[in-house]
Amino acid sequence: MDFVNIAKNAKESSLKIAGLDVDIKNKALNALANALEEHKSEIFAANKADLENALPFVEEGEISKSTFNRLKLDENKMRDMVQGVRDITNLEDPIGKILLKRELDKDLILEKVSCPIGVLGIIFEARPDVISQISSLAIKSSNAVILKGGKESVNTNKKIMEIIHNALSDVEKFPDNVIQQVFSHDDISQMLKCDEYINLIIPRGGNKLVKYIKENTNIPVLGHASGICHIFVDKSAYIDDAIKITVDAKTQYPSACNAVETLLIHKDFDKKDELLAALQLEEIKLEMEPESWDIEYGDKILSVKIVDNTEKAIEHINTYGSGHTDCIITNDLANAEKFMNEVDSAGVYLNASTRFADGFRYGFGAEVGISTNKTHARGPVGLEGLTIYKYKLYGKGQIVDDYAKGIKKFNHRDL
Repeated sequence: MDFVNIAKNAKESSLKIAGLDVDIKNKALNALANALEEHKSEIFAANKADLENALPFVEEGEISKSTFNRLKLDENKMRDMVQGVRDITNLEDPIGKILLKRELDKDLILEKVSCPIGVLGIIFEARPDVISQISSLAIKSSNAVILKGGKESVNTNKKIMEIIHNALSDVEKFPDNVIQQVFSHDDISQMLKCDEYINLIIPRGGNKLVKYIKENTNIPVLGHASGICHIFVDKSAYIDDAIKITVDAKTQYPSACNAVETLLIHKDFDKKDELLAALQLEEIKLEMEPESWDIEYGDKILSVKIVDNTEKAIEHINTYGSGHTDCIITNDLANAEKFMNEVDSAGVYLNASTRFADGFRYGFGAEVGISTNKTHARGPVGLEGLTIYKYKLYGKGQIVDDYAKGIKKFNHRDL
């Protein structure tokens, strides 16, 4: 089937799922979670084949170590995948929520109501766990989705999608073609041209992929190009906090987009040498004079800079950061508030690891990605980020001409 027909089917299914009862959506999600758990050995086998196929390319430098790490599925990732789907089942239905109710005049009532975006096009690299996250969020938010994964994870992607399709096909009244998958590079080109049917593109990958997508489509794009995250250690910081937070943010999962890449240290922080020594003991390579301040290492490498004060730290982050997630470690609440108010990022943290920037950890169940956009969704994007709204106006024969002539007047009273 060519891509246009796939997109047409997605559009048709998006209109059907838009009015689907939440009980049916939750049945679909429970079926999906159960199926993933039941067939996880098949998924691991498919993933093992992908890892074996990718290994020579890692050794030759064609696939990065961080990409290879993202590709690997283990028991922990599988547990989080299944739990993420179950958590979404337990969340409130994001569709049909009344966001505003206003009486324009007697018997003329305006409502602002949440509704699905429609059809989502998801392009991702080496992240097979994305499929269950996106699929479950799409189902709960009543959107249809077309997924395009990286070639390095093709076996895992196909197996997960097969399991999802089989699970959903057994759910009574659940529409066909809500979750679809494409595979070829040409499908990406076709997806980016398909603005007649696709409402939003969400890329999950590196800077090169996101840049290419933004430059080659008229469809709105939601995502982030890079994760240049910072930690600023203020002069009043406790050394134990500075060590454990920075170590976690750099080493817990170095290839993640929310891992810290630059450490800024106040010039008057008197435990600087102790901090740097502790980081080196964790096998973190410190770059005191990096080639650039906007490098996303994706590895146990950390740029380090000494700054004069909080203002200089903020200035550095707003100049070189990617607007993803940045943290201040301090015991000075005034400095903390200044930092968190003036750093222009989707996430600004006080005394907490940047690795918390995640939809699962935020209680969203899962995420479609992290957005540094300044549009309707920013930061980890969960269910609410996959909804938009419509206005419903309930009247009893009113016409504008009566108001234009002054026969009637608006009262604009919120209900």
